[in-house]
Amino acid sequence: FVSSWDSLPQPLQTAPAMEVPTPEPVYVDVDKGLTLACFVFLCLFLIVMIIRCAKVIMDPYSAIPTSTWEEQFFFATNL
Repeated sequence: FVSSWDSLPQPLQTAPAMEVPTPEPVYVDVDKGLTLACFVFLCLFLIVMIIRCAKVIMDPYSAIPTSTWEEQFFFATNL
């Protein structure tokens, strides 16, 4: 059954605006953040140590000072 009101042209109706759900607040997990920061620090430290050790292996004599403090003290007192 179709009523006469259904056959009449209706004015353009806009759909009700879709309500955007508010995003839930982002909670920062302090433990995960601290763990991640320590892990990054340890990785950087490891990289620096690998580079330093590689330099010492490539040229070991550059890491040894040409004169020690004792030699400088000995020469300064015996002049």
